[in-house]
Amino acid sequence: MCGVFGICASHGIDVANLTYFGLFSLQHRGQESAGIAVSDGTSVRVHRGMGLVAQVFSPATVHDMGPGSILALGHTRYSTTGASRAENAHPLPFHHPQLGPGAIAHNGNLLNAEALRRQLEEEGAEFDTSLDTEVMARLIEHTHGRTWEEVIRKTFARVVGAYSCGIITPTQLIALRDPYGFRPLCIGYIPLPGQPAHVIASETCALDTVHATFVREVQPGEMVVMDEHGVHSVTFQTSSKHAMCVFEFIYFARPDSILKNCELEEARIRMGHELAKEAPVEADMVIAFPDSGTPAAIGYAEAAGIPFREALMKSRYINRTFIQPDQTLREAGVMLKLNALPRSIRGKRLIAVDDSIVRGTTSRRIIERLRAAGAKEIHMRISSPPMRYPCFMGVDIGSTKELIAAGRTVEEVREHLGADSLQYLSIQGLMRAIGRGPAQEFCRACFDGSYPVPVPQQLEMDKMQFEMPPKSDHIPGPPSLMLAEPKA
Repeated sequence: MCGVFGICASHGIDVANLTYFGLFSLQHRGQESAGIAVSDGTSVRVHRGMGLVAQVFSPATVHDMGPGSILALGHTRYSTTGASRAENAHPLPFHHPQLGPGAIAHNGNLLNAEALRRQLEEEGAEFDTSLDTEVMARLIEHTHGRTWEEVIRKTFARVVGAYSCGIITPTQLIALRDPYGFRPLCIGYIPLPGQPAHVIASETCALDTVHATFVREVQPGEMVVMDEHGVHSVTFQTSSKHAMCVFEFIYFARPDSILKNCELEEARIRMGHELAKEAPVEADMVIAFPDSGTPAAIGYAEAAGIPFREALMKSRYINRTFIQPDQTLREAGVMLKLNALPRSIRGKRLIAVDDSIVRGTTSRRIIERLRAAGAKEIHMRISSPPMRYPCFMGVDIGSTKELIAAGRTVEEVREHLGADSLQYLSIQGLMRAIGRGPAQEFCRACFDGSYPVPVPQQLEMDKMQFEMPPKSDHIPGPPSLMLAEPKA
């Protein structure tokens, strides 16, 4: 799960600053690193580094990238392939031997990256990172074609997996989405005198931030090209079925975003309604595991006729624990960011609603805190089904070992968490709440193991499979602007 934002505009529009603000709206999709690439019509410059958007970019840096730039492409990273380090930040620069410089930003995960990398190395390609994104970048460099569109169409005909990508060249901003549509990507425009500025974004909430008007989603298998002449699109791949990640509706995307014409805040409230019907229990109050569990908790309270109350205070300055890059950081994050309200919950029977249980880190720690604060009973209600299978399409869950529900019954999970009861929403209830087509139109493999594309038989994926030892002991200083030039 990463965030992609791009803009194509005429001279005089500060595309770097607009992209900077767009990335703030996509910070929830990745907090490990960030970057922006800009083009002035001739060259492509990239600034990327570790940390949040505000840490990577100073006002001076954004200002320096603005003058003369007509295109920009930004990215916030959550690592699913490759370690969380500076070399793996996006956008990733490349250089085509005939067409010139460019950069790519990627949200997703490739399934045939290892085979493609091996083929490219046999052709003489050199790799600087452990990213599957670099496989795409080097593939672009080694693909013949007279235009960028031809090169990119040929490149992605060889790629298998989940990818919603932005690509910047000296004169074009290109958006493309895999034929299954695993990850979201949309287009919009900013009305301006003369020609409007055209925008791409992982979620519609980023369009709102820059006052852009939503046009539509990039369709599965579609490539959208934006340049000084306007916008046009081509279909570069087709699939007999679509498989958008259902977890985007449950947790990943911001509640103020719209996916498949579905307002996510309302869908998550409906998940709470369905959960209350399927898993009623007597209690004094409904509480949420903030913030992602709040809409479903409100929905549960509405349907059950039980008061909704705040029982946990959250520090707004701690990042999401699920997408921290390792378990130690996740556990530290849980302890830092949440504190119970004893006066509200002492002696009370609680229905604690969360959107999901992945590794169980957050849930178990919070239940311990609620017990210590005097809760009489704690009944866990989860507004999604149990996650029993790993994800290979852009989520950092590459093994069943990381999933608390894998190989355990619901009762065994309940016992491990320390709750008085535990129930999950069914797949049928989830799909009713989303209300945007049958379950077969979504990827729900993490729940039922029904993968829409072939995956590793052992159901394991090593995100560090391409990781290489550091080239030196040098600790790099602050990130700097760099040209996307030919590799030495």
